[in-house]
This record gives sequence, C-alpha cells and structure tokens, in this order.
Amino acid sequence: MSLKTRGYIFAFVAIVIFAMQDGISKHLGGAYPPIFITMLRFWAFAVFAVVLATRASGSLRKAAATKRPLLQISRGVLLAVQIVIAITSFAVVGLAYTQAIFASGPLMVALLSMPLLGERVGWRRWTAICVGLIGVLIILAPQDGVPRLTVFIPLVAALIFALYVITTRMASRDDPAMTSFFYTGVGGAAVMTLIGPFFWTWMSPGDWLWMLLLCMTGISSHYFLIRAYDILDAAEAQPLMYLQLVFASIMGTTVFGETLTINMVAGSIVVVAAGIFTVWRESVVARRKAAEARRG
Repeated sequence: MSLKTRGYIFAFVAIVIFAMQDGISKHLGGAYPPIFITMLRFWAFAVFAVVLATRASGSLRKAAATKRPLLQISRGVLLAVQIVIAITSFAVVGLAYTQAIFASGPLMVALLSMPLLGERVGWRRWTAICVGLIGVLIILAPQDGVPRLTVFIPLVAALIFALYVITTRMASRDDPAMTSFFYTGVGGAAVMTLIGPFFWTWMSPGDWLWMLLLCMTGISSHYFLIRAYDILDAAEAQPLMYLQLVFASIMGTTVFGETLTINMVAGSIVVVAAGIFTVWRESVVARRKAAEARRG
C-alpha cells in the first residue's frame, strides 16, 4: 500500500466517523442542551489534545509554550461556540441542510483571508467564490419544510468555523501545529467549563452511552484526520471531505426522516464544485510561491 493510499484511507475513515458524530449530536441535541453536550465533548477532547501534544512536543511545558496566547485561546473558544451552534442546527434544521451550508466553508475562508490575512485572491478564485455564494443562496431560498429564520443557524456556524480556520492560519505563523492543537482542546474545554455546568442535565442511562460514543468519535475522528493531513495536502484531502455531505444526507433521510429538496441538491452541487476549485487553486498558488522562494 502506497503512502498516498494510506492517507486517503485515513481521510475516509475520519469522514465516516465525523458523519456518525453528527448523527449522535443530532440525537442528543434534540433532548439535551447543546452547551452541556459540547462541554462533555470538550472535556474528553481536551484530555486527548493534551496527551497527543505533550507526546509530540516532549513535555507539557513545550506543548503549552506559545507566542500568541490570546489568539490560541480565542481559537478554542471559537471552535467551542461553533460546535454549540452546529449541534443546535443539527437538531433544529437537520443534518442534510446543515452540511449543505457547511460545504461553503472553504469559500468563506478564501473570502475572509483577504481582509484578515492580507492574502491576494485572483480572478479565478473570485469567480469560484461568487459562484459558490450563488449556490448558498440557492440553498437558502425559501422552501417547504424548513422554517425561514432557522436556516441562518448553520450559516452562522459556517462563518464562525471559517474564522476558526483563519485564526489557526494566523497562529501557524508563530506556533507549531501541535501547540495549536493543544490550545484547541484546552481553550474550548476552559470556556465550556465556565458556562456548561449551568446547563447540566441528567441523562438517561442509554443516552450516557451515546454521550460516551460521541466523545470517542470526537477523539478518533480528529486522530485519523491528523494522520491524513500528515500525508495529504489540502487540495488532495478536501474533495474527500465533501463526502460528509453525502453521508449526512443519507443519514438524515434514512434515520431521521429528513427531506432533500431540489434547492438543497442543486445548491450543494454548485457549492461543492466551487469549493473544490478554490482549494485546488490555493494549492497551485502556494506551490508557485514556494518555488519562487526557493529560486530567490
């Protein structure tokens, strides 16, 4: 088995687990406060992040050493808030609809990278962004079965996740990846511990098992994703990541009785195509800059 093949397998396994994680989140989010669920999930994730980052860095002190502490903590807070909103969206709007909007993530990152990171975006990526946003508007168009105002819940979650990606790129200029991973878990767990206990709810024995499985999927999905990105670059992995939309649609319709509309399907195709092109173009530009830097 080649190294690339192994990377694709890791990415595929991560996507399957992410889909399971979303389904469990929808189940629990319909019965318990999303803030409470996110708190428990981050407690487990923080332990995993601390252990993995410490092993990679050699010590806890090295793992926690950062030149941008406020930025790193902000990243963890952003991700925690995004997960709360995402779980709410799964429960209120539905898995398929939420993932259709989440597919616009790379487009939002490209759009925000200009004012926040000072990156230049050429006409090709501008075209892809505009086309992708049209796809989002198609998905958001009024349709039967989806309350009018709640459709903006996943849009807010997607925007916050894009900000999380942008701040991660900012942090990567000064800190290694494992330091950022450490603060993702610790920062998110800290903020959720401050507010989560006010939403404490005793679960039924069966749902505690689901909660345990949610924590396990949260840890294992990130592990396999890290392994995948150790081998693959973004342009190679991103097309596979869109399979999560397919799995969410299948799970939403078969398990939770959701309905796929023409708007959702057509808009998702447009958004996914634009997103794949955007990520591919970013990879081309990055490789070109790296080649110029080596020659210079």
